[in-house]
Amino acid sequence: MEFKQLIKDRYSCRQLSDRNVEDNLIEQIIDAAGLAPTAVNKQPVKIFWMKTAKAKENISQATKFTFGAKDFLVVGYRKDEGWVRSYDGHAFAETDAAIVATHIMLQITNLGLATTWVGHFDSSLLQSLYPSMKDYTLIAIFPIGYPAVNAEPSSNHFKRKGREEMLEVL
Repeated sequence: MEFKQLIKDRYSCRQLSDRNVEDNLIEQIIDAAGLAPTAVNKQPVKIFWMKTAKAKENISQATKFTFGAKDFLVVGYRKDEGWVRSYDGHAFAETDAAIVATHIMLQITNLGLATTWVGHFDSSLLQSLYPSMKDYTLIAIFPIGYPAVNAEPSSNHFKRKGREEMLEVL
């Protein structure tokens, strides 16, 4: 898909069909995430594929925003593994994780699937259930599926700042 069309087509889909997503598509999403640029290529990010029935049940305990998905990716980062700018101590690990998450969303759309970035979840619960998540700051859950037939973007999707509000040429 042409990039400009891809970014126009992507929206936060909150209605997923009950059709199963093929594992090879999830693997393509993970591969795309692995190509995301990170500061000094530190790659302080971890992706957790919530694939088992138990993992999916646990996601449902951590958030009510599952939208009928059967597959989920959780994205986290380790602050101590990211690059820190020496001039002011600004840490880039969270930025890196957001870039990886954006690659995930765009690849999901590119594959004809749908998702939304879920930030409203109990990260402490997931970390208590999965010790491998403990050292990561979890920033997103991506419920992944095929869009339901009647899925539509919310009205907020179309509210955009104009260029004159967003841009200042100096």
